[in-house]
This record gives sequence, structure tokens and C-alpha cells, in this order.
Amino acid sequence: MVGKQGRQWRSVCKGLVLGTLLTSCMILFYCLSNPQIQHSLPDVPVPYSCAHRPAPAHSVPHPKNVSQQADICTPRVDVMFMKTHKTASSTLLNILFRFGEKHRLKFAFPNSRNDFFYPASFQRSQVKDYRPGMCFNIICNHMRFNAPEVAKVLPADTAYITILRDPAELFESSFHYFGRLVPLTWKISAEDKLAEFLRNPKYYYDPEGFNSFYLKNLLFFDFGQDNNLEPNDPRVEEGILSIAARFQLVMLVEYFEESLILLKDALCWEMNDLLFFKLNARKDSTVSKLPLELRAKALEWNGIDWRLYQHFNATFWKKVDIYGRERMARDVAEIRRRNKEMATICIEGGQAVEAGSIQDTSMQPWQPIGEKSILGYNLKKNVDKAHRKLCRKMLTPELQYLSELGVNLWITKLWGYIRDVINW
Repeated sequence: MVGKQGRQWRSVCKGLVLGTLLTSCMILFYCLSNPQIQHSLPDVPVPYSCAHRPAPAHSVPHPKNVSQQADICTPRVDVMFMKTHKTASSTLLNILFRFGEKHRLKFAFPNSRNDFFYPASFQRSQVKDYRPGMCFNIICNHMRFNAPEVAKVLPADTAYITILRDPAELFESSFHYFGRLVPLTWKISAEDKLAEFLRNPKYYYDPEGFNSFYLKNLLFFDFGQDNNLEPNDPRVEEGILSIAARFQLVMLVEYFEESLILLKDALCWEMNDLLFFKLNARKDSTVSKLPLELRAKALEWNGIDWRLYQHFNATFWKKVDIYGRERMARDVAEIRRRNKEMATICIEGGQAVEAGSIQDTSMQPWQPIGEKSILGYNLKKNVDKAHRKLCRKMLTPELQYLSELGVNLWITKLWGYIRDVINW
């Protein structure tokens, strides 16, 4: 009996060792699968735009005390969306995909993955089928921002936009979603790993640790900056000002509809271009509401991101004041009304469901390692012909939409298969 138990334990131990090695190799393969050879590419001017220019969307009247005439507003189609992590950016990506299809625009997509080999710094050679001088209208997948290289892919008058989130809530979300990919969290034995980490982050954190950037000033890191600086370091202010100089609009997750109205105003889009369903959202039971003490610790630990957020929170409300508070309230009410109407038309049951309740396997969203906490949708079976195509696209998760747009995601899919095989 003892001999049998001993053999079982040895078998279990071997399995754990092999599983750990396989897991580590696959994580390294996925996260470090950046092209090793960066060819020197000539700098060829990018054309003004390769878009079929859409007709004027609507007229924008001058203030009455200036002129009774109207300016003709033409939608802007050249867009750089800096897709930051855990900031409702998948929802914005869906909006951009639909807008690009509507106007027959050319996307600068990554090749073999759904990101531009993040966390490596963006290089234009990472763009699928890129050749110097090629014309693209929209770039919007995850990247670590590299302004000079991005500028060589898009027209000079491209609109740069991005979105931020309260750093404490972002930290909670990132810890939940990416925690198992950050080896420094593996040694935390407490049941509430996040709370234990925040009580003494310097004890657990290694700035040189694999994937450690997910757990400190992730926003600043995404923008290509050094996330391990002290918040009062002069380079932090320089970084924030460089972001402010580059991006015409910085949206806020906490005021998502208001952000979309500012986007509509900045790019001269139509209200129907902004329709959305919340994608990649977590079920409430997996979201930890940080008590005030831990929230304060999270903001202190992510002090650079907090400075970044405070800066753009101030500029955001200045833009709202210029737009007009009453006008903003009317437009937010209108977009909410239209989204509610679309939910009634498109979604079975009118709301998101847990992964196990999604009937169409092709509509399953990507899940974090170790659980299925991301919600998805069931498309109504009797959607009328006029709305069927739009409903389907609005409900399509990011990876599936990328595949439909012709992106080869073989590395991402391989990573997904490996996760399934080892039952993550």
C-alpha cells in the first residue's frame, strides 16, 4: 500500500515539474516571440491618406454671434488608437473595426498575434505586410508605444487618441487578469494575494522580474515610458507632457459615454458610429472592491499612473466645459437610449452572460488563466434582416473580429490550445 502511494506521489511530482516547465516555456514563447531581426528600413514619406474620403457627415454651425453659416464637417478617418490595458479598450476596438469597415479603411495589423509583440517596443516592421511608404488609416492593437515608429506608418494629420482608467481599479483588474503570468506573485501564499501584495509591495516586487510591468504603473509602461521611476522624478513630468503633446484626446473609462461624445466631436463622426456593447467585462463576483486603505496603497504604489490620470482628468473636463455640460448631458442620454434599443434588438436576454452560458462557441471571449470570469453574449436568433449584420459585429469578441478582418493569429491560437490542453 505504501509503495503504491509512493509511486502515485512520484507521478504527481513528475507531472507538476513537467507542467511547470511546459507552462514557463509557453509563457516565454508567447510573450517573447518578437522578431529577432529588425531590418533597417528606409524612410519613405507616407501618403496623405489612402482612404476613400467619406461624404460630409453633418454641418456644425458657428456661434450665432459669429456667423449664421455652417462649417461642413467631414469625418476623420486616419486614427491612431493607443490601446492601453484593462481600460475598456476592447469595446473601443470594436467601434474602430466597424468604422473602418464602413469606410473601407486600411488597418495596420500585427502579424501572427493580436498585439504588436508586446511588451517589446513597437516597430513598423511588426505590421503585417508592411513596406516603406505604404498607406494605412488606422492602427489600434496593443503595443508599447514608440512615437517615431508609429509616425512612419500613418499620415501626418492622423488623430491620436487613447483611454485611461483610475489606477487603483486598473491595478486590481491587472492583478486579477495577469497575476498568474507574473512569477513574482507565485510566492504569495495568502488567500487574498492582491491585499497581501499591497501591504508590502517592495518585498514581492522585482523591477527586473518577468512580466513585472503588469503590476506597477502599467499605463506609463504602455506609453513607452519607464514605469519604475519615482513619481517625483523630473522624467515623469516630461513623459506626461510628451503624451499630452502627442494625443489630441485622452478618454476616461469612468466617463465612457462622455468620452465617446468627445471622440465624435473631435473626429466628426456620427452618433451611430459610437454604438457599443461592453466587451471583455468581468462578472461582478470576481471584482474586488478595494477598501479605502488598500485603494490608497494601490494609488501610492502606482504613483506615476496616478499623476498621469490626474493630469488628463483635468484636461478631460476642460474639453467637456468647452463642449457644453448641458449639451453633453443630452448627447449622453441619447447614446444610452440608442444602446439600450440595440441591446433589445440584438442580445438574447438583453444582457451579458457567463462564459458557460454562451451558446455559440465562436462568440466566446478570451479568458484569463485559471478561470472563466469574462462575460459574453448570445445573439438573438430572430434578429431582423436590417440589424442582423450590425448586431453580430457589435457582439463579436476582439480575437474573432481580427480573424474576420484577415489577421493570422497562429501564435495566439497556439497559446490558447496549450492552455486548454493543460486545463487552465
